[in-house]
Order: sequence, then C-alpha cells, then structure tokens
Amino acid sequence: MKNIPYKYFALIISLVILSSCSNYFYQPMRTKNARLGAETQYYKQLTSLPEPKDKIVAAVYKFRDQTGQYKESETGASWSTAVTQGATSILLRAMEESGWFIPIEREGLSNLLNERKIIRSSRANYTDVKDQLLPPLVFAGIIIEGGIVSFDSNIKTGGAGLRYFGSGSSGQYREDRVTIYLRAVSTSNGRILKTIYTSKTILSQQVDVGVFRFVSLRRLLEAEMGFTYNEPSEMAVKEAIEKAVIGLVIEGIDDQLWQVMDTVDLQGDVINQYKTEQINNNYIDAFGLEVRERRDNWGIGINGSAIKCEGDYVNGETLGAAEIAMEYSPKSAFSVMTNLGVGKISASGGFNSILSYADLGVKYKFLHLNTMTPYIYIGGGTVKELMNDRDSKIEYYQDFYPLGTVEFGFEHLLKNNFGIHGAVNYRHVLSDNLDGLEFGEYDDFFWGVSIGVTKYFSFKKKNKKGGIKKEGLKRKKDVKI
Repeated sequence: MKNIPYKYFALIISLVILSSCSNYFYQPMRTKNARLGAETQYYKQLTSLPEPKDKIVAAVYKFRDQTGQYKESETGASWSTAVTQGATSILLRAMEESGWFIPIEREGLSNLLNERKIIRSSRANYTDVKDQLLPPLVFAGIIIEGGIVSFDSNIKTGGAGLRYFGSGSSGQYREDRVTIYLRAVSTSNGRILKTIYTSKTILSQQVDVGVFRFVSLRRLLEAEMGFTYNEPSEMAVKEAIEKAVIGLVIEGIDDQLWQVMDTVDLQGDVINQYKTEQINNNYIDAFGLEVRERRDNWGIGINGSAIKCEGDYVNGETLGAAEIAMEYSPKSAFSVMTNLGVGKISASGGFNSILSYADLGVKYKFLHLNTMTPYIYIGGGTVKELMNDRDSKIEYYQDFYPLGTVEFGFEHLLKNNFGIHGAVNYRHVLSDNLDGLEFGEYDDFFWGVSIGVTKYFSFKKKNKKGGIKKEGLKRKKDVKI
C-alpha cells in the first residue's frame, strides 16, 4: 500500500462516494412494493379539458400494433415485440380519464355476448323469472380506430468520451420514435370525422467513468462506475395516445363535432397551449428541430481574425486582422457575400507587412432553416500590400495580387436576424511576391481563424402608420410564434 500515491487514494474515495449514491443511480439493492402506475406529463392536461355538453359514447374494437417489429437483440433472435400489444387498454383508459367519452366494451365483445347467453340460460332453467329480458347493449355514436403505425429505431445516436493515461469517462445516447394515428368514425354514416397524428421519442442513455492504470511495477488500479437509463416504451406509447385524445377533443370542438358545457372554457390554458403547438408544429421537422426562415435578405458582419502567412520565410508569425462582410440571400441556402479586411503578416527576422484584401463569392448554409448551421464560402478577389517594413526600411507597394478564398465555418443565431459565427479560411495568392521575396515555384498564401457577429435586416418599406407591409406582418407573426 505504501507504493500507491495519495492521488489514487483520493480517486478511489471519490468513486466510492459516488457509487454510494444508489438512489440516484437506481441500483437494485432491495425489492420494491407495488405502486400505482406512473402518469405522463400530459395526464394533467387530459384531466383538465373543458367539461362536455354531452358525453360521447365511443367504441374501440382494436387499437393494434401495426409495425410488426421485434426488439433488437445482440445475442440472437428476439420474439418480443418492440412496442406494447396492450395499446387498446391504454386508449380506453385515456378516453375515460378525459371525461369526454363513455367507452363501451368491444375488444372482448364475444366474451360479453357469451356471458349474456349464460345469464339467459340460467334464468330459463333455474329461476322463475323466465320472461325477464336483459337490458340492451349500449351502441356507440363513434368508433375510435387507428393504431401504432411506426417504430423507428436509432433515429439519433451519439456520444462523447475522454480518456487520458488510462482514466476517463464516456457517454452515449440513442433515440427511437413511436408514431400513432387515431381517427374517429361516425357509426351512422361511416364518415371519418377527425384524424390525429402524434409521435413520441424514446431516449436511452449510458454514462460511465473509470480508471485503469499501473500505479507501480506490479500494482494495478482499476475502478469504474456508471449507469444506464432506458425510457420505457410503454410510457412513450401512453404519452402519444393521451396527446392524441387531447387533440381529438380539441380539434373536434373546433370543427363543431361536439360542444363544451361553457364556452368560457374555450379560452382555457389547455386549448391555448394546444393551438399554439399546432401552429409551431408547421416549423418542426421529423427530428424535433425548429426549421423556419430566421434571416432577412441582407446581412452585415464584423469579424476579428488571426492570420498567418505561409510564404518563402519559414518562421511566419500569427497576427491579427479585422474584417467586415456583406451578404445578400434571396431566402435560400445560397447567398452572395463580399469580405473586406485589413491585417498584418510578418516573419521574425524577415518582414513586417500590413495588407488589405477583398473578395466576392458564394456562401452555402447547409441547414439555413436551423438556428445552427455549418457553411462553406468560395470566392475570389484581390490583395494589396500597403506597407512593408524590412530592416527598418519602410517600403510601399502598389501592386494588386489576385487570390482565391475558401472558408468553412459554423453560424449560430442567438435570436432571429442576429448570430455569431466562427470559421477557418484559406486564401491563396496567385503570386510569390506577397512577402517581398520570390523564391521557389510555389505561390504565397495565408490562412486564418475568425470569429464574429452578423446582423440581418431588410429594406422593406414602412407604411404611414409606422408598421410594415401586409406580407411583412405575416412573416413577423410567424417569427413571434
């Protein structure tokens, strides 16, 4: 034990303390008693819907798993289904809890009819009440149809990790998605009254920390800790179904398929939240990302850069530069951009020069409808050396040298029409005289790293009242949602 450094004792003690937090990591140290089933985040909304004027008698024959998928297994074939086969029971309970429906038994209709036959037979054979009829079965005004139509696995996967000298940690995640469709069918004429579509992601996470290292010639220290979280697929199906029932009630009210007891309740929080989500959903893609146009046509940016010249001197230094950029985009991923910059390049013991450069080119944003997007810029322009100080002899140059520019970067919008960006750029000068020395057969070039901000704006005219045009109002309304 004397050979083990004190820092490893501290590491072992830290791992023991963290591992003792069994409640956090849900370590199965003891059995647990039965409890009431957990509720989803939509249960409160489901039970807070406005009171109906008349409850709707509804039947559900079968809410099936239509995916036909089985659970993934790394050890061999698995015959367990990927999603629950009891979705009918989940739907019936959600309808009952909403307070809008009177669910009637149809999934086990054959069992119900057999039991009624037994009752009539028993009365005929063993009682004096032979002519008393059973009350008729309640018939439904609507039938709820649909099912679980999709289970998509691994729609998102990723992770990160760091390990140094045998010590480190890592984390991984995976997202699956379950999708359901729910429709209400009129029993009087067979017309489909309303169809609702909802989906829910299922998250799985794994985090682990460990150390594996020789602390001396014959002593090995090994310790590890971690946890895994898998969101129950049954809870995901339950949440999607409850969301669908909420949507069925609210959209049915909007279409005047059924009515509320008090019209004041139409301004309640549940209905307002659902309608806001409906509008926002027009700008949400399949991965849950908000996609909408957030930039106006024109943009102006200011950048600070660090540039380094690679020419005929081998000891080039990294110095600063300032840039201003203008771009125009016709509401698409492509834009036309120009850069104007002034910077300093030098090489110790060689030269010290101030230059200006300008280029014009095309910029392409790969995810221009998202808040964060990578981009590439390709352009061409010119560079001019303003002043060169070599051996304390200041020289001025008037020559312009053509150059080509390639830039890769990321832009993140902090809010609509305002973002920050960082980039790496490469500017190739079509001359070997940028540093004042012509040597060899290769041209000079300089590359840089920049960070800056961009403000987007529009030249739309304002009306006399100080507002913007009608089409501008529509765009502004979309942005506020």
